[in-house]
Amino acid sequence: MSSRGTDRQIDNIEFNVSDISRSKAFYGAVFGWTFVDYGPTYTEFSDSRLAGGFTTGEPVRAGGPLVILYSDDLVDAQVRVLAAGGKISREVFSFPGGKRFHFTDPDGYELAVWTETD
Repeated sequence: MSSRGTDRQIDNIEFNVSDISRSKAFYGAVFGWTFVDYGPTYTEFSDSRLAGGFTTGEPVRAGGPLVILYSDDLVDAQVRVLAAGGKISREVFSFPGGKRFHFTDPDGYELAVWTETD
């Protein structure tokens, strides 16, 4: 099974947390989520329908988790974000398995778009 997402659909939700173990214990106990650790700063969770992650790699931010969409073409996604009135808040960067950028929508909500690396 590929980790590749579906173009232009929500693919992942990422929570910036201060303590991954505490978050795993909470969400596991309350909702029965399962977890896969990818090093000391990132854990993937699954609720059997949607996957996401807990990370300590970014500061905890008010306003909730980071919604991450998948795109086959990051350049095209950036063009579409800007053309629709969004702003790039974090330029494209690489992470294990892919690349992504962050943007804000016209109301100031921050989201991200990612793609797999070849």
